[in-house]
Amino acid sequence: MSLTNTPSVAQIKRVPKVMLHDHLDGGLRPQTIIDIAKEIGYSALPTQDAAELATWFRESCDSGSLVRYLETFSHTIAVMQRREDIIRVARECALDLARDGVVYAEVRGAPELFTEKGLSMSQVVEATLEGYKQGVAQAKEEGFEIQVYSLLCGMRQNKRSQEVAELVVKYRDKGVVGFDIAGPEDGFPPSDQKETFDYLRKEDAHFTIHAGEAYGLPSIWEAIQLCGAERLGHGVRIIDDIDFSGPEPVLGQLASYVRDRRIPLELCPTSNLQTGAAKSYAEHPIGALARLRFRVTLNTDNRLMSQTSLSFEMQEAVKAFGWDFAELQRVTINAMKSAFIPYPARLKIIESIIKPGYAKISAEK
Repeated sequence: MSLTNTPSVAQIKRVPKVMLHDHLDGGLRPQTIIDIAKEIGYSALPTQDAAELATWFRESCDSGSLVRYLETFSHTIAVMQRREDIIRVARECALDLARDGVVYAEVRGAPELFTEKGLSMSQVVEATLEGYKQGVAQAKEEGFEIQVYSLLCGMRQNKRSQEVAELVVKYRDKGVVGFDIAGPEDGFPPSDQKETFDYLRKEDAHFTIHAGEAYGLPSIWEAIQLCGAERLGHGVRIIDDIDFSGPEPVLGQLASYVRDRRIPLELCPTSNLQTGAAKSYAEHPIGALARLRFRVTLNTDNRLMSQTSLSFEMQEAVKAFGWDFAELQRVTINAMKSAFIPYPARLKIIESIIKPGYAKISAEK
């Protein structure tokens, strides 16, 4: 069966997908925000209409500024301060991903952001895991199979990363599979958190690091060489270490290291367009990086802020780069290979779900 034909929109919706970079507080349903805001008396929303609110988030994030992009989170964080609200958001997240064809997801969130009304960070983690559990069960009732795990983020501008890292170790057999640092890159290099990353390595815990999104190659170098990142959250600026001026691209030392060591890039094209990494999807570095056989993965980052889904990202990649089923399967397997669950479990999903799923759907007339 050939995987070289062009997938249709309907086929893309159905192919098995893997998500490594998706923020829980960046993927709320607009109506959920409105519902919870009414319940808690939060009056700062720009509109009470779900469609208008979705548009407002997207337009506010189209500024080209990561700083302004991050400011929109004040609304989503405000409605995620009660246990029941965190459970609802996590449940809906798992269900929405499953309906989009995602079979495996690692969704990240910073527990410290949801403690403003008295919850402890442990309670936040437990509520999140409970929500995923409910969402997975509901998805199964609808005929969808999905596994959802949690990544816990420390905010790089704050001083609580060590606490969060200890929660990763505490809950790693209960649904938490890794650690990350998030927030503004410029002025807050990964090396500021080096002691925390050293602790995680001593505990044999997995971690990814947001790097190479708004800041350049030094951020990537620090994340890998000083801190030991297993994956790069975004990492899109690695393109700056590749010379395209000649007949063949020439990789610099860092780019060669990233490619040769098969360090996964958690690329989020639509989000990157909003924060200024590229002017159009066709100009996004993911096309060139995939051709050069970096370990490219495709992700959404913040589904609400970007009005996106993994199906949409795949559709845009097909249009922009001419990707066929084989290329979509490659980035999906790349992601599954790079997941933070044990290797046998990764291999099982690849062999029993992803490869058969792509073969079946691509063979359809």
